[in-house]
This record gives sequence, structure tokens and C-alpha cells, in this order.
Amino acid sequence: MGGFSIFSRNSKPIYAKVSTMDADLEKIVIEKTWTGRHLFEAVCRIIGLRETWYFGLQYTNKKNIPCWLQNDKTICGQDVQKDPSDASFHFLFLVKFYPEDVEPEIILDVTRHLFFLQIREAILSMNLYCSPEASVLLASFAVQAMHGDCTEEVGPIDLDKHLPKSVIDQYDMSADMWRDRIKRWWSRNAGQSREEAELEYLRVAQDLEMYGILYYPICNNKETDLHLGISAQGLGIYKGVNRITPRPFFSWSEIKNIQFKSRKFHMKTVDKSTISFRSRETSIDSSILDLCIGTHNLYLRRRQPDTLEVQQMRSQAKEDKQRRSVEQAKIALERKERQQMEKECKELKQQVELMTMELMKAQESVRKAEEANDQLAEKARHSEHETLMLYKQKSEVEAECNRLSMNNMKSEEALLRMERKAREAEILAKQMSMSLADVSLDANRKMTQYSSQTALVIDPNWHQQHQGHPGMPSTGSYHQLQSLEHSHPSSQQMMSRSLNMPSTFSSPIPSNPPPNLQNTPLQNSQNSQNIQNSQNPKAPPTYGSGLIFPPPDPSINQIFEQQTILMELEKSRNEYEKRARIFKEHLEELRGDIDGLKRDENMTVGGQNGTQNGTQTIQQHREHDAIHAQNVAQGFDKFTTMRMPPRSGGVPTTVTQRSKGLGHFNMRLLPPRQQSYDVARGSEWVEADI
Repeated sequence: MGGFSIFSRNSKPIYAKVSTMDADLEKIVIEKTWTGRHLFEAVCRIIGLRETWYFGLQYTNKKNIPCWLQNDKTICGQDVQKDPSDASFHFLFLVKFYPEDVEPEIILDVTRHLFFLQIREAILSMNLYCSPEASVLLASFAVQAMHGDCTEEVGPIDLDKHLPKSVIDQYDMSADMWRDRIKRWWSRNAGQSREEAELEYLRVAQDLEMYGILYYPICNNKETDLHLGISAQGLGIYKGVNRITPRPFFSWSEIKNIQFKSRKFHMKTVDKSTISFRSRETSIDSSILDLCIGTHNLYLRRRQPDTLEVQQMRSQAKEDKQRRSVEQAKIALERKERQQMEKECKELKQQVELMTMELMKAQESVRKAEEANDQLAEKARHSEHETLMLYKQKSEVEAECNRLSMNNMKSEEALLRMERKAREAEILAKQMSMSLADVSLDANRKMTQYSSQTALVIDPNWHQQHQGHPGMPSTGSYHQLQSLEHSHPSSQQMMSRSLNMPSTFSSPIPSNPPPNLQNTPLQNSQNSQNIQNSQNPKAPPTYGSGLIFPPPDPSINQIFEQQTILMELEKSRNEYEKRARIFKEHLEELRGDIDGLKRDENMTVGGQNGTQNGTQTIQQHREHDAIHAQNVAQGFDKFTTMRMPPRSGGVPTTVTQRSKGLGHFNMRLLPPRQQSYDVARGSEWVEADI
């Protein structure tokens, strides 16, 4: 890691530890003769950084004041404090020079990622003031860059990693309310990649009032506490705790010359006014001078054609962007297909569940049908058993009926015999009575009468002829009754009817048991449809006319290029105005959403009873809130001072007015000196001894 040196056996190696925003580089071996540039280039090679002109190494001197490592001086010759644990140097790899516009100037992804991490850390640590509505909007882009699209699988948002503590304590809102608002704006960023989300984050952050400004404590001749702000736009002087509104501000085009001599800085403007000041700490003079040189060099570099290295990086970045666009389109198509497949899978699952429910219902119906079938079969078996029992009972009843019929016939025969005997006895009694009554008749007459009566009684023909006539006596012998039975075969049935006894039973008996019920099983079928999306690629256009054209006119090409450049400028300006309008609408919406929940400024915010520095930071943040609200009400932003109209002669009217407004600054014309830096010509710095 980094540059390694070969030391002698007696020499002790020197180690340096460099911390970037996303990694720590441990134990980089350095030599005593190494300058700051050697270590800086070694770190850039390790992390693979090519846009090195934005970054620098920062250390803490023995007075615990952060300073920038000078590239043209040795590391051991500077006031770098060693770590007492391992006697190594500790440096921070940070952004030192900021671009005017993030999107066109930052080329590579690794550079943009380091910018994103440092700006986010500055906002969370409250070193960079950010309004509450802008904090929520920036948090939505940060969550999109870290977690991707908004889904339920991400889990709760950690507010300490996305919102500054001063913003959370400023409003009477719970953690869930903050998460809901961040999630609401997070869902609007769906489809953005990590690079796009980080770029949107930087686009919003670069419009903050304190973005890209490095502050250093200074004082004028009357020892007034002031701060010097160095930014990509120019130099600003801030009074008191106000870090938002400069009093005044000088753009690099207004500054003609900057000098450092006798521990004082002298700044000469284009209207020949001179402003003198000195820093509160002499140890930071070199850092202020180095920042002014590097920032102005970048200011001039942006207004010159790109070097070959920058052109190669832009070409490579363009190819990477196109490749990333193709990959994102492919990923989007795959995501869409996956969503379609998930939707179809969900529909199929629903259909399967529906079919499963129908199958369960069908199985239940089959089970009930089988139970009913079993019950019917049991009933059939029971009915068959009952039928057999009834058939047996019928047979027994018929046998009993036959027996009773025979007994009845025997009884009738016995009755007939008894009747016949009774008639015979009656006749005999009559004969005896008549014989006794006719004792006086003549014996012959008695015998003749007796013979005729006897013939009438015993004559079978006479009895047969007079058997069915009513009023005739039913008398006859046994042989006459037998002949009567054979001559009338239905006499037995008539006799049975007279006794009310049925002769036969007409109960139908099934010869075979009833057939069992057969149930037809339910069958369910479903026709699945396969959706095939076929895309017919368009055939590429063919060329080849075979004609030879004359060479183009160079003047026409120049006019065409100028028109193309004007169209691109107009398009970029329209896009910038559109984004600015959308950004302003978003901020207004967020401001209106959370303004009603803002706490009273006089209330004691929980968690502010910590260190004194934390209390001062929160108090300064509140004052910045008031200044920001006043500027928003008046329609001012960070670029309002730079957009003032110039006066005749090309010199802005605001320079003299702002110089007069300083009051405590020593405004005098300095004679020409050799130890100066001509900003207008962009000559090299000639530093005085510090």
C-alpha cells in the first residue's frame, strides 16, 4: 500500500495513516525526504483516483488546528502532530477545492462518490448548514443511493445517518413521522441508480448557502472578529456567527491582486481598492494562501479548453455511462419481466389455491356421496334382510292360512255332518211325534204315508234340485254334500269369504336386490394459456447510393457547429431552469409540510445539555435558520450577490460600495511589489516567509 522504501538497518521506518471517507489506509511507509506531493500521489494511486486536483491531505497541528499539507514542503518539516500510540502521522484525504457546477465538472464515479460522502458527513455533523426541507429531500436521495428503490424489505430508516440532529430537535415530530416523510419522497426516486441518486444529491447540495466554502478566522486593523470564506466563486467576508450572507463578497473576476507580507493579506480589486486583513492563527496562513492559489487556478482552468487527460477521462466516462445505460435498460427489462413473471406466478398461485379449494370441495362432495352411498347400501342390505324376513313371514302366513283353510274345511264338514245329524234327529223327532199323533190312523195309511215321506227325504235328486232355493230346508246326507262340493268348486272360496279369511297374499318379493348407486367422480380441467411476446427487430436502414459528393465548405461547418453549440447551451439552460423550478417546488412543499410542527425557539431542546461546542453549534444553526428564512422571504440565494449588474467601463458597481461598507478595513493603494500574485494575468505566487 503506497510507496515503500528501503531503509538501513539502523534507521527506523516512518508510517503514515490516511483516512478517506470510505476507507482507512494503514501504515504507509514514507521517507524523511518525502514532500506532501509524494504522499498525496501515493494515496491517489492506491485508491485509483485520477481527478486529483479537487483533493488534498489535511492534518491537525500541535495547536489542534486543522491545516492543509503543503505539497512542495517535506512532511517532517511541517507542523504535523504524531499519534502517541504508534508514533505515526495521521492525515485526512478530503475535498480541498470545490467545482462551480457538479454535473459537468466531476467526471468519474469515484470522485463523485467521495464528494457525496464528504458533503453528507458535513451536513450530518452540522458543519454545513442545511434547511429542514432540504434535509428531508437530501435524505431521500441518500437512502436511494444506499438501499435502492423503496421496498418493505429495507426496514426502518436510521435517522442519525440521514438527518442532522439540529433539524430533528427543531420540530415536535416523532421518529416515525420523519421516516414517513423521508419514505414518501424516497418512493418518488424509484428507478434511479446509485450514481444518479448521488448526482441528484450533489445537485441539491450545491445550492446550499454554505456549500463549498472554507472558513478561516481573520481580523481587520481594529481587531474585529471576522471570517474569510474561500469558494469556487470568490472570496467572502463574514461578520459574527453569520456564515450565510457575506459582507461583502468578491468574485475572482473582481480580484486583481492578492499579497501576503508581514503576516498580513492584501487584496486589490479591479477598481484599485485594497483590503487588508490578517489571520487569527499564524499557523493557517500557508493554508489560506494555498487555497487561494489552487481555487483561482481551477477558476482559470474551467475557462480554458480541456487537456488531453481530461478529454480521455470524459470519453471514458461517456463510454461508461453508455454502457451503464445499456446495463440499466437491460436490468429494467429484466426487472419488468421478473415483475411480469411474479405477477403471473401470483395469479397461478391464486388459481392453484382456487383449484385446491375446488378440489377440496369436490373431495368433500365425493366423501359425502360415498357416505350417502354407504348409507344407501346399508339401507338396501337392511331392506333386503327385511324383505327376506317378510318373505319368510309370508310363507309362514300362507302355510298357516293353508292349515287354517284345511281346519276350516274340516270344521265345515264336521258342521255339515252335525247339521245333517241334527236334521235327521229332527226328522226322526217329527216322525215320532207324528206317529204318536196319528196312532188312531189306520195302519195301512200310516205305512203308506210313512213310505212316501221316507222317499222324499232320502231321494238325492230331489235334494240337489232344491238345495239353493231359499225357504227350503238345508237337509241332506253326506253323499249329497260331497256331490255338491265337486259340482261347485268355488264353494270353498265362498266359504272362506263367509269366514273373512284371505286365501292368498299378493306381496311382491323381488328376486334380486336393488342395484347399488354409482357416483360419477368430478373432473376439473383448466386450459393454460402461454403468452409469448415476440418482438420483431427492425431491419437497419441500408445505404449505398454510390454518388460522389463535393467536399463541404469550411465556413458552413463552422456555422453549423456554432448553431449546434447555441442549441446545446439553450437546451442546458432550459434543463437547468426546469430543475431549479422543480427543486424550488419540492422545497416549498416540504417547508409547508413541516412548518406547522416547528417548536418554539425558547424551548429547551432535549439532548443539548452536552458539550459546550455542541450547544454553540446548535445556537449557530438556529441563527442560520433565521437568516435563511429572511433570505427566502426576500427571494435571495447564494448567487444573488454575483448577479448584480456592472457599471460602465466593465467594473461592477458593487465593488466600491462593498468596500465602503467594510468600515474597519484599511482601504489603501499599495505600491507595486515583487512579492505578489497577479490574479488577472494568472502568474505564479511568490510567497513571503511565514
